[in-house]
Amino acid sequence: MTISSPEPRGFALYVGLSETEAHAAGVTLAQLVNELKKTLTDVAPGAETHAAIALAPHGAGGRHLDIVRMALHDPAALAKLNPPKAKDDSAVVIDISRKRVLIDGESAALTFKEFALLQFLVLREGQTVKRQLIIEALWAEEEDEVPNARTIDVHVRRLRSKLGRYEDIVRTERGTGYRFDRHADVTIVYGTAPSPDMI
Repeated sequence: MTISSPEPRGFALYVGLSETEAHAAGVTLAQLVNELKKTLTDVAPGAETHAAIALAPHGAGGRHLDIVRMALHDPAALAKLNPPKAKDDSAVVIDISRKRVLIDGESAALTFKEFALLQFLVLREGQTVKRQLIIEALWAEEEDEVPNARTIDVHVRRLRSKLGRYEDIVRTERGTGYRFDRHADVTIVYGTAPSPDMI
């Protein structure tokens, strides 16, 4: 069996520019995206394009380009953010790409919904997420048991119990919601593509 060499199929262009800076130049980010798409269509009519605006919390530091690359899950940027560790270095590994959590090398028995809840918080690291937003994102209206703002606490409690002594990576903001706080001994593996709930 012959293995063929890889074939280039396209490219990604990351642009670091805030909406404020774009306005100062007399344009908006949406206008820039449309102009770039138009140029590509003019130069290569068969080109397919997809654009995504990267969002960051107000006041978030760092270079625009670095924030864009991390927000859009550029593998090289994420590798710098999460350098590979020796197997025994991380007590907790949250593997977004494989949908699993390892605690001290053992796979935690999370249900699909428990992992989805943890992933939802991890992808919004440092942000307090309201209970209602969690419900709207993770439970479809047609599901038999859609939790209310109070019963979401039960789901979080079950998740925490399975995280064992690392339960405090999921923190409660009283009267508001929940927040993921990463410890030094927690590694997050994102994989090479953005999670669907970030689109």
